[in-house]
This record gives sequence, C-alpha cells and structure tokens, in this order.
Amino acid sequence: MQQPYEHIDAASAEHRPVPAARVLVVEDDPTVAEVVSGYLDRAGYLVDRAGDGPTALTRAAAHWPDLVVLDLMLPGMDGLEVCRRMRGHGPVPVIMLTARGDEDDRILGLEVGADDYVTKPFSPRELVLRVESVLRRARPAAASRPLSAAGLAVDPAARRATKHGTELALTLREFDLLAFFLRHPGRAFSREDLMREVWGWDFGDLSTVTVHVRRLRGKVEDDPARPRLIQTVWGVGYRFDPAGPEGS
Repeated sequence: MQQPYEHIDAASAEHRPVPAARVLVVEDDPTVAEVVSGYLDRAGYLVDRAGDGPTALTRAAAHWPDLVVLDLMLPGMDGLEVCRRMRGHGPVPVIMLTARGDEDDRILGLEVGADDYVTKPFSPRELVLRVESVLRRARPAAASRPLSAAGLAVDPAARRATKHGTELALTLREFDLLAFFLRHPGRAFSREDLMREVWGWDFGDLSTVTVHVRRLRGKVEDDPARPRLIQTVWGVGYRFDPAGPEGS
C-alpha cells in the first residue's frame, strides 16, 4: 500500500542529512533490514545493522549512533528494552518500527522515549524523510537564544534544560516541545498546531502529541496530575502559562 510520503522524492528533499551521520538499523527481518539500509546508504548515511537486541547494544557501544531505527518486535530482547538500555548509556534519537494497528505498542514506544515511529508496511522513502527530520531537530540551534520562565530554563544551542537549576532528562521531542512552549507563553495551541510546529509534520497520529505532553508534564510539573504550567485548554489543545491557573 502506498504511504502518505511515497510521492516525495527523498533525494530532492530541502534538508539533506549531516555528512557521515551514523544510523543503526535494528531489524530481524533480513529483507526489511536490507531495503532500509540501502535507502539510508544512498541518502548519505553511514549504516550499521543488527538483527537482535544484544547485537544492537554491542554495535552501539562500539560506534555510538546518531540515530537508531529500531524494530519493536525483536527476538529475545524487544525494542522497548533495547531503547531503555541505550538511553541508559546516553541520549540518542530513536525511530520505532511497529506493526500497523498495534496502537498500544506505539504508545509504549513513545512512553519509553522513542522520538518517532513508522508503521509497517511503510515506504522506505518516508522513513528516510523521518530520519532526516529527527536528525535535523537534534542538531544544536546555535542562533536560538536561551529561554526561561517559571523556574524552567532551556538552552537550545547546548540542548540543555533545567528546572530550578537541576538538569532535566528530556528526549529530543520533549526538549523541542518545552522550548516551543517557552517561546509562546500564554498562547493556546491545538495538537495539530504542535505536530506541525514541533514535529514538522502536516499530518500524523495526534496521540504522539498527547503522549509527549504527558511525559513532559511528568518532568516539569510539581504535580503532574494537576498541571499548572502546561494546561489543557478544552476543545482546543494546550497552553503554557508561567503564572499558573488564575487564583492558584
């Protein structure tokens, strides 16, 4: 089945990958792994491959990747555990590959910190564009000024975020989402707005935004069950309010 990005020619994409960016493809299906690796190689990436979780961890330790394309269903050690263990050694963007229709699995992937996911069957060219998008947003934004409000501080150039001086362990998308909120205090955004402005997508699964907002609240709110900073605007979406709710 043709996917939404199938009509886009990755070779003519406006943004090209960073030279020599290293991508680790973790996929137990040899055919899928070969096709994905071939497309990424032709797009200019250095590609490592692993067919299972332990091999992926070994390859990552030997040559730390700039991004991991990670199948959720792997023999022995599933993709969620591989993602957790890799994140325990250092930050790395992760794109999960999941079976179509397995929404619970996709949500779990996002919950453990995956930056994006692609459902099978997928267009390899779509995957290349997703890789480019995630890597582009992972690069330091040297021209962006530091931001701060309500005890939160974000330095886009250093990719560093703190709360009352304590560093926050944020994923790539969580960092971008927090920086976006800090740039636009008091303004309500729909999930479609956030997907377009933060993820750079014109369409997609809006549960991605919902999960990331929930995860971000868990790291920046004093009481995530009663969020004061990232507020839900019913019927619209979300708003960052440094002052908290009125009367609080």
